Amino acid sequence: MLIKFNSPGEEQEPTAYLKECITAITDYLVDEVPDRDLVGLRIRNTENLQDKVVGISLRRRDQLKPDVVWAVLGTVIQSNDRFGLSDRLEVHLDHVRMPVGNGKRAEKTKRRSLDVMSAIKRNIVVVKAAFLCMAHALVIAIANVNSDPKYKSYRNGYGLYKPVEDLLKASGVDLSNGGGLEELQQFQDYLSDYKIVVFDCLSLDRLIFSGNSHSAKKLYLLYDSDNGHYNVITNIKAAMAKKYICNTCDTVCKYT
Repeated sequence: MLIKFNSPGEEQEPTAYLKECITAITDYLVDEVPDRDLVGLRIRNTENLQDKVVGISLRRRDQLKPDVVWAVLGTVIQSNDRFGLSDRLEVHLDHVRMPVGNGKRAEKTKRRSLDVMSAIKRNIVVVKAAFLCMAHALVIAIANVNSDPKYKSYRNGYGLYKPVEDLLKASGVDLSNGGGLEELQQFQDYLSDYKIVVFDCLSLDRLIFSGNSHSAKKLYLLYDSDNGHYNVITNIKAAMAKKYICNTCDTVCKYT
C-alpha cells in the first residue's frame, strides 16, 4: 500500500504525530491476521529512491507491535534529513500463514474435499474427531506403524478418547487453542522414537513439518488448511502416487 501523511496540526509535535500514524497503520495492517501467523514489513521511501528499504523481519503477529515498527522506522526518519513527513511511503506486509489444527471437520470448499480424496486414495485416513485432531491423528498414525490391532477401530474413530488423553497428559501439549508448528515440535520432542512428517493437503508434495528425529518410524500427517484439520497418511508413496521418497529430507519423487 502507498501512504502519504497529512500535515500535523499546529499544536501537534511532528514526532508524536508520526508515531500515532505508524501505530494506526500497524494496527490496520495486522488487524485480521491470526496471532500464530508470521508477519514482517518492508517500507520504502518513494520520494528518495536512494534510501534503502527499511525491513522488519518476520515474527509472530502478536509480536509485531507499533512500538517495534516505530523503533525501526522512527530512528531512520529522525536520522535522515531527506526523509520528511510529506514523503510517500510504499509499505509491503509479508504474511506467512502458519498451520493450526482446531478440530473443524471438512466443509464444502472450492477444492476437492478430504472425504472425496480419502475415497479415491485409501491411504488417507480422515480424522473424525471434532476436537484435538492433531493428537487423534498421531495416535492413529502410531497404531498404523506399529501394526496395532486397535488400528482399525482408531481409523473408524472408535476407542480414541483414552489414548489421546494419555498422549496429551504425557507430552504436556496444550491443544485448547489448536495445534501448529510449536505443538508439532512439542509432540516430536516427546515421541522421540518416531519422526513426525506433515504434508499440505492441497499440494501433496509440499512439506510443512519434518521432525528432527532419525527414526525409521514415520508418522505421516496431512494438513487441510481449508478446514484447519489434521489427517493421516498410512502409505506415503501410494497416497502421493510417487515411486521414491528420501528418508533424510522426506522429499517424494517419481524417480531416484
